[in-house]
Amino acid sequence: MRPIALLQVFLAGGLFGLGLTYSSMVQPEVVLSFLTFNDFGLLLVLGAATSFTFVVYQIVPRVRKTPLFGAQFGSRPANARSRTLLGAVVFGVGWGISGVCPGPAIAALGSGNWPVLYALGGMLAGAYLQGRFFAPKPQ
Repeated sequence: MRPIALLQVFLAGGLFGLGLTYSSMVQPEVVLSFLTFNDFGLLLVLGAATSFTFVVYQIVPRVRKTPLFGAQFGSRPANARSRTLLGAVVFGVGWGISGVCPGPAIAALGSGNWPVLYALGGMLAGAYLQGRFFAPKPQ
């Protein structure tokens, strides 16, 4: 990866982490409160992020002929197989039980929320098991 691309990735990740921290998504209690319909503050965060992303995805391809990194703008066809749906269910159940998903978990470490390491350990174990036993085998 070129140094300028690496810098842009680092800045985008830092901005994302700041947003997660500012919105309190790094606190599992806040996320669980949202998931149990006790606090709808994160709904505003979700709505703002979705709206912003939608607008950017509509405007940028009209303003720029090519993306910053890549040959052309485009999308890949969705491929929803049963394994994809099963993975989504496992992810959702894990998120609902722990109140932690990968992005906020990593950002939580930056804010000193060390107990989130248990959730990250579970995520890493799940990723390892999926890759070891369920990933498609090379031809």
